[in-house]
Amino acid sequence: MTIFQMLALAGAVVAVPVIIYLAMAQKLSENAILAASLSAGFGAFTAVTLWSEGIVPLVANHTVNLWGVQVWYDLLISVTVALFFIIPRARKVGMSIPFWVILVGSTASIALLAMIARLFWLEHALAEDAADAG
Repeated sequence: MTIFQMLALAGAVVAVPVIIYLAMAQKLSENAILAASLSAGFGAFTAVTLWSEGIVPLVANHTVNLWGVQVWYDLLISVTVALFFIIPRARKVGMSIPFWVILVGSTASIALLAMIARLFWLEHALAEDAADAG
């Protein structure tokens, strides 16, 4: 098994239990620190990948065959759906939507996780302020 196959398998080993938990949990907890940590970790992994391999393989991966294009479309659809659900909540707490959309459009999950972290933090802060005022 190559290192790349091991990394892909490790991603599935982590993601599958999380997905099952999300599907089975009665009440989900929104965690700004977890979202920010995932953003930072994936951003660091991406930085190492860019430093090690450059940007050209990224373009090649998504344009060399139908599977590459399918994965590209899947990424675009997933990010669009995530923004569809996040933007209304982000607007309510005063986040700069154009700024975040450009950032997410440029980095996908890295900025999407950062956006979610910011959203959770702002919603929590506003709820605390409302509780203190009430």
